[in-house]
Amino acid sequence: MMKRLLPMLIAIGLIILIVSGYMGVQFIERYTPSKDWMEASDYFGVEGDSVALILNEEKADTVGLYMDGEIYLPVEWVNGNLNKRFYWDSEERILSYALPTEVRYADSTAKGKGGRPLLWVTDKGVFLSLSLVAAYTDVELSVFDGGEAKRVFFNNTWAEENWALTEKDTVIREKGGIKSPILTWAESGSQVKILEEMENWSRVRTQDGFVGYAENKCLGKAQAIVPKSSFKAPEYTRLALEGKVSLAWHQVTTKEANSTFDSYYGNTKGVNVISPTWFALTDNEGGYTCLADEEYVNKAHAAGLQVWALLDNFSGNVQSEVLLSKTSVRKKLIENLIRDAEVYGFDGYNLDFESLKESAGPHYVQFIREMSAACRNNGLVLSVDNYVPAAYNRFYDRAEQGVVADYVIIMGYDEHFAGGEPGSVASLEYVKRGIEQTLLEVPKEKVINALPFYTRVWTEMEDGTVSSEALGIERAKNWVEENQIELYWQDSLGQYYGEKGIEGGSQYLWMEDERSLELKMDLIRQNNLGGVAFWKLGFEPASIWDTVVYE
Repeated sequence: MMKRLLPMLIAIGLIILIVSGYMGVQFIERYTPSKDWMEASDYFGVEGDSVALILNEEKADTVGLYMDGEIYLPVEWVNGNLNKRFYWDSEERILSYALPTEVRYADSTAKGKGGRPLLWVTDKGVFLSLSLVAAYTDVELSVFDGGEAKRVFFNNTWAEENWALTEKDTVIREKGGIKSPILTWAESGSQVKILEEMENWSRVRTQDGFVGYAENKCLGKAQAIVPKSSFKAPEYTRLALEGKVSLAWHQVTTKEANSTFDSYYGNTKGVNVISPTWFALTDNEGGYTCLADEEYVNKAHAAGLQVWALLDNFSGNVQSEVLLSKTSVRKKLIENLIRDAEVYGFDGYNLDFESLKESAGPHYVQFIREMSAACRNNGLVLSVDNYVPAAYNRFYDRAEQGVVADYVIIMGYDEHFAGGEPGSVASLEYVKRGIEQTLLEVPKEKVINALPFYTRVWTEMEDGTVSSEALGIERAKNWVEENQIELYWQDSLGQYYGEKGIEGGSQYLWMEDERSLELKMDLIRQNNLGGVAFWKLGFEPASIWDTVVYE
């Protein structure tokens, strides 16, 4: 009997031994920490002279360069993440940086500390030296330029951080879990920055520049530390009027039209700034027409008005994305404008650049920066006109305008414009949205909201043809009376609406008048804006000024 059972018992024993061995191997594999190391070059994705860029603990998709003992950063990455004021002119191959009262320039021959180039121009793009960027940027740096993986950590949030000491020697792994590869070793008493705390592991950054995971049991109690910046930001002083601005645009298309100042201004009440449309760009080399008149300025000053001359880009011969992209052209244009201001004695400039292509955005904003420095140095007020904020015009960069310009003007009209669909020129909600969105980016004391002294009569034919005619408030009132239009108040728009049938179609009107403008003025007063503006003198009845006085 035992002889028959013995082979069976041996077989069972072998099975138990095999299963136990297998389970033991599985236990060891599962619960024994991995001793595999991950190469730093694999982890950071760089080797040789490439430099990993880690912004607020997140690795960038692009890399820097290590050249001539200095780290260099791609200018596009710097603009998008650290400092948008570094401006690279790819045509004239010059770097510009606008400060409040000067513009500094550098090309590929410019040297910094130690005689190292301030920038490299390569087939991979333009790279700025880290020391140059740091000199103009509020950012905390941790640089690791030795070893197999060069890297720089940037912090520009200046938010509260949590730091802890390791309580024992510990490994930092790529991911949470003992099977994850080892990145680095942290001795007992080392400081680590806690980036994210989980149940058993924490994501940390070590003193030697690795971001990985440490077991919580190896970490002491975290302490909160608020990093302090020693960076001194440039101060943009401002030329501002005492009290609120009440600006009226005076459309001047010929020298002779300057003579209408007396009749147009004599109709107003409460206006303290007049902006004649004197300057118009004519080509892509900075040429412009000038209709300025010293006698006009003297009359305005005698009446207690400031004169802010308007510059526009309306000519079909001007491609703003071309004109403003050349550093030499911007310099020449600004120098000429400043000289004309001195010759004619007016007080400031109003920039009215419309219908810009998105590609013109960076060049336009740089022009505003450079123009602001010149105006500040010469005691001239700089105001900039803007559409009501929308996705399509975000590149006008109102936030930057709100820093460098003295006033940012919202053109709170043309909600429905010539060539578009019929509708209100400036509904109450449209104006309200423009103000609210602008105040998210620009201080209220710098914001001027412009209102229309006009409306549009829309004509829509049965064949679908749509046209419109802009009428000043006074003419529009006459049109309503002459055509016996019955007006209906629309609360949602804050305007009267009227319509009439014509042969083969219909005509519509969303009326601007004292009542609609009073509601818009209420918005301006409620938000305590820096001022109000009006397009344009000559469109309004004298009675309207009692409604729009802003003090």
